Amino acid sequence: MLRAQFDEELEKLHNQFYAMGTEVLSQINKTVRAFVSHDRDLAKEVIEEDDVINDFETKLEKKSLEIIALQQPVANDLRTVITVLKASSDIERMGDHATAIARATIRMKGEERIPGVEAEIDKMGRSVKKMVEEALDAYINSDDKKAYEIAATDEIIDDYFKEIQKLAVEEIRNSPDTVFAGKDYIQVLMYLERIGDYAKNICEWIVYLKTGKIVEL
Repeated sequence: MLRAQFDEELEKLHNQFYAMGTEVLSQINKTVRAFVSHDRDLAKEVIEEDDVINDFETKLEKKSLEIIALQQPVANDLRTVITVLKASSDIERMGDHATAIARATIRMKGEERIPGVEAEIDKMGRSVKKMVEEALDAYINSDDKKAYEIAATDEIIDDYFKEIQKLAVEEIRNSPDTVFAGKDYIQVLMYLERIGDYAKNICEWIVYLKTGKIVEL
């Protein structure tokens, strides 16, 4: 394969990964919106679209392994393929957690809610979405310096997790009838926190792509 053709294959790999990330970003946005607005139809839409994310990962994995087997890339080219192979797995897990939040939305039908907790979950969801969005932008621009900055914002997500969990527990004590909703709130917080962790993983892969160094951010 000519170098120009090989570069084109790598570019397609990049673009397919970014498209997968954009799809998951949309899922995160929709699933949080569905949860806080109690929109079961939107939640079902998120669940149904999970197959799209899985198909993306399968195709990216197949293409990455095909390039490794047939082209035997080295140095920067190999890093590109490995980055897509590994980072697409993190993106797929984000999609799984978005789906889990959608399932919680459906499961909570008829339960007594805690509006204050849901308002805070909405804020956390927006921060998570922003982190994922910025991580994808840093990836497409190969911006390792920005990746470090984005990874640091995971502390904001962790703080949201702790504070909202504390708020939920206090509200449940004050109103025991909300205990069932409270269990789902805690789960949703965990899912959002994990999405933030996977976004941080993407940042680590961006650093690897640019420098060849495996770091823990």
